[in-house]
Amino acid sequence: MTWANAALLSASVMALVSILDSHLASRRFPSLRSFMLPLGLIHIFYGVTAGSAFPLPSGVDVSLVGIAILSACLRTGAVVIMLDSFRHREVSSVIPVVYAYPMFVAVMAFLFLGERLTGLQWAAVGIVAFGAVMVSAGPGLSRSDMGRPRAALLFLSSLLLAAADVTSKQALSGLTFWNLFWIQAAVMGSVFVVVSLRRSVLAEIGALADRWRALRLLALNELIAPVGIVLSYWAMAHGPVSLVSALLSSRPLLVLVFALALSRRAPDFLFWSKGRRLLIIKVVATAMIVGGVAIIKMSG
Repeated sequence: MTWANAALLSASVMALVSILDSHLASRRFPSLRSFMLPLGLIHIFYGVTAGSAFPLPSGVDVSLVGIAILSACLRTGAVVIMLDSFRHREVSSVIPVVYAYPMFVAVMAFLFLGERLTGLQWAAVGIVAFGAVMVSAGPGLSRSDMGRPRAALLFLSSLLLAAADVTSKQALSGLTFWNLFWIQAAVMGSVFVVVSLRRSVLAEIGALADRWRALRLLALNELIAPVGIVLSYWAMAHGPVSLVSALLSSRPLLVLVFALALSRRAPDFLFWSKGRRLLIIKVVATAMIVGGVAIIKMSG
């Protein structure tokens, strides 16, 4: 498997994860903390299990472990903002804004990692990023009872993801992608549990309608998510992070396809804004994303 194919497969898996995350956060759990608590426990389990199976290499530079922890903290902040946004806005308008981050990655990788791109590759990254933002354009995207989401927070999430990818690439110079996976899982899980472990949150979970069904769906989603995460780290370890991140940003296209299909088959599964004009904007934007990804794949 090439790094480009691994990145695209990761994007497909994580698109499905985003759809299920949006459904769980907005339809199944009454608050963000009630969703984060079981999620955090699952991630701690992954961190402990994978950490036992794949210990740190002997003689590893301690600074690289610190960079990996920093990367995990940045990614955790981005994920919290994204999950909270799922409660305010439909998934097909959240993910594109967040996944406009390849432009940030390209600039950071140019400044801090010495990566160099051709003019065509720079243009492709820009097309992908601009197309991702366009997907979220148009009226009627936010839940009327929640008000307009703060776009600045979504772009902050995008910036945090970019910084997380760049620091991940640095950490991978001395750590394996399995090391990076369990460090992130342990950090993210610990933050989620510390923030969410409250009596009121436990009461909310205990009072859930179809509690076990919601928890089983959450567990299923978290069985799928590590596949996409590990694939993305493998791609970063074998390819230039700026191009890997651009390929991972094809996720909005797949989210849009999945959300559109669900809006026809199961209208109540997700929030979905109807309207021909809005759909045309999204289709044009996703076509830009596909074109940019194709250029990157052929030039990589």
